[in-house]
Amino acid sequence: MSKFYARRRLSILGALTALIASVAVLNGPTASAALPTPVSAATARTYLASLTVATENRTGYNRDLFPTWITISGTCNTREYILKRDGTNVVTNSACTATSGSWYSPYDGATWTAASDLDIDHLVPLAEAWDSGASAWTTAQRQGFANDVTRPQLIAVTDNVNQSKSDKDPAEWMPSVTSYRCTYVRAWVQVKYYYDLSVDSAEKSALTSYLANC
Repeated sequence: MSKFYARRRLSILGALTALIASVAVLNGPTASAALPTPVSAATARTYLASLTVATENRTGYNRDLFPTWITISGTCNTREYILKRDGTNVVTNSACTATSGSWYSPYDGATWTAASDLDIDHLVPLAEAWDSGASAWTTAQRQGFANDVTRPQLIAVTDNVNQSKSDKDPAEWMPSVTSYRCTYVRAWVQVKYYYDLSVDSAEKSALTSYLANC
């Protein structure tokens, strides 16, 4: 076989491999949440080591102190923006309301075809943020936190799973899909670090343990 045909054969094989891989992606669990990729486990461990350890204080907390949802783009508010981001084949109307699509909830592994079955989870809950430093913020700062689509802080998940999580930290609650836990704790630490929020001792111990296995 000449070098030309050998190279051509390799090129064709490479193209076929890429095509097969793309088909596998298209036919796989593509309705997966598009959470912004968190920092690496090594970076998360460094961030965690620098966080202040403090006792939490919920005095004065009110969810209304964290305004949601705000307009993010066009007619889309934060919830609608995340539903579009995290879903597959999402169709919206002129008001940006999702009328169809498919959503995979990485916390519990469930797939949904109705947007009403999904909540937008604040990965670091609003009450948890209040407990660990947000009580000192301005309302504008709390609004920014509650509608942050840049950090790995908002994600579409099964509604009752989100309600079960409530305001719990990783010492009290973790996704039932164990393969997602590393992503979850990396995101948790990144958000806490970015917003200069503290951790309590049990929370830090749990995060340290989970990150050690990432």
